[in-house]
Amino acid sequence: MWLSLVSILFGALLLVSASTTSHPTWKRASVAASSKFITTAGDGFELNGKPFKFVGTNVYWLPTLNSDQDIDNTFAAIKAANITVVRLWAFNDVDTIPVDGVWFSLIANDSDTVTVNTGPNGLQRLDKVVQLAEQHGIFLILSLTNNWNPRPLLDNINDDSGGPARRDVTSGTGNSLPRNVLSNDYGGMDSFVRRWGTSLHHDEFYTNEKILGLFQDYTTQVISRYVNSPAILGWETANDPRCNSSIPSTADCTTQTITKWTATMSNHIRSVDPNHLVSSGNGGFYCLGCTKLFPLKPPPPPPAKVSPAPRVRRRPATPLSPKEIQLEQLAEYRRRKRELKIKSSREPKRPAKLARTPIRGRWKSTTSRRQDEQLGPSFDGSHGIDSEDIFNIPGLGFSTFQLFPDLNQYAPVTAGLDPFNATIQVGLDWIQRHIADARTFGKPIALTSFGLVTVDNNPAFVPFNKTVPVSQSQSGQGGSTGQQPFRVTDDQRNEAYGQWLKAGLQGGINGMTHYQWGQSGLTGHSGTTISSSSDANTASPNQNGTGVSPNDGYSISGTGEDAVQQVLSDASQQFAADTS
Repeated sequence: MWLSLVSILFGALLLVSASTTSHPTWKRASVAASSKFITTAGDGFELNGKPFKFVGTNVYWLPTLNSDQDIDNTFAAIKAANITVVRLWAFNDVDTIPVDGVWFSLIANDSDTVTVNTGPNGLQRLDKVVQLAEQHGIFLILSLTNNWNPRPLLDNINDDSGGPARRDVTSGTGNSLPRNVLSNDYGGMDSFVRRWGTSLHHDEFYTNEKILGLFQDYTTQVISRYVNSPAILGWETANDPRCNSSIPSTADCTTQTITKWTATMSNHIRSVDPNHLVSSGNGGFYCLGCTKLFPLKPPPPPPAKVSPAPRVRRRPATPLSPKEIQLEQLAEYRRRKRELKIKSSREPKRPAKLARTPIRGRWKSTTSRRQDEQLGPSFDGSHGIDSEDIFNIPGLGFSTFQLFPDLNQYAPVTAGLDPFNATIQVGLDWIQRHIADARTFGKPIALTSFGLVTVDNNPAFVPFNKTVPVSQSQSGQGGSTGQQPFRVTDDQRNEAYGQWLKAGLQGGINGMTHYQWGQSGLTGHSGTTISSSSDANTASPNQNGTGVSPNDGYSISGTGEDAVQQVLSDASQQFAADTS
């Protein structure tokens, strides 16, 4: 009897010990709040049994700020703009331990494992972000790795023009930007491939069993810290996963390669954290006619709903064919041309501000798939993504897509529309198409990143798979493109964002997340994200809180900041009202 009692007490002590060591150093906002997780119901999100819709923003650099007060002030500013969701990086890989700044994991040549930094300049910085998000009532979408990590000198990859001036983030190359300024300077998939790949192809990240095991070990250590946090909306398996990247892929990489990897990772994440939703983080590209690993099984008919707003299209629970997509796009472009013609006839004639044809640079596919000349690479599987197949993975709670017209081609050339209105139209079409997918597959969908590069931001614009601003290439420091790209004014950006947000609201989308937030009044420290660099991508901060957050070409800080924040704030309030 006595031994039995001792055994019981000993077992209880072990349980208490386990519970105190399995959580990070921060404490939850309240015990009651820990049960308030975001869930799904059909094609919508729910919070405490009520519909949940949101307007969010991307703040990938948030855990790298130099003080807790900087993080707190950033959340306060975001909350003041009525924004309720923040998307950020939950990874920060390095190959050597830096002298200054934050890092989460060490992937070193002399080590056969990933060393996770749980110290005050490691995951404790992410702990603080989660803790302060709870206090501000903000939800987080945490991305676990990145498709993009260009190291051109390390990988012996030349600039597109063949010029030697392409700036590398590799230590010792003399680059002027501090580490972690660019969104692609946090490590990611290719960090693992460079260390443990056998053929140095990007798709080894998806297929190499050793790499998969090491990545899952890392994600387990991160995810397990926040299993009980009400601040987590969900996890992303990766940001913008693709076959092609800074390192080329093999010809064997197909859409099924990434779909299979996503299914494996979603099951792993759910095994560690059953409380929070999982998403892919993919860009929403299609592969029409591709064989599916997860074929569509039409969901049961939903309960009757209020009729949709005018011009919001519904479609049956079957994916569209290429011909149907072409007809839809043509109808939308003709409708918009008619609207613009009527509008222009009622307004006084004004000189056109934009006369250049847009250049929508896209990442080169390293696969051998044929690109459909009618629909383009966003529909033919060239990127290695079949968003319809990924959508139907059982372990994924919701689907994602992104919208960057400056970087991707989402539709054929929109003849008859000027560059600005063509940009708006391809965005509207892309949004409406993915809203229809949510109804088809019976799951929520969120636009996790959308953005446009403005004229003022163009000198700082660095594409996600590059390391040098586009403006440097145009000025001859790495080759001239021969033609200036299309850029919007601040007012045009605000109008485009407003129309896209309105289309999402009317169509019933669950969430739309702007890219990216800008913050001033930050504390500078040499060698960190907020440092004394005078590069165009950062401010010139000092120790007195005059620093400005990183800008890769999409930041909304500075001139015009108030206006675009107002667009996001108004939309956020409308999204919230739509759930009441």
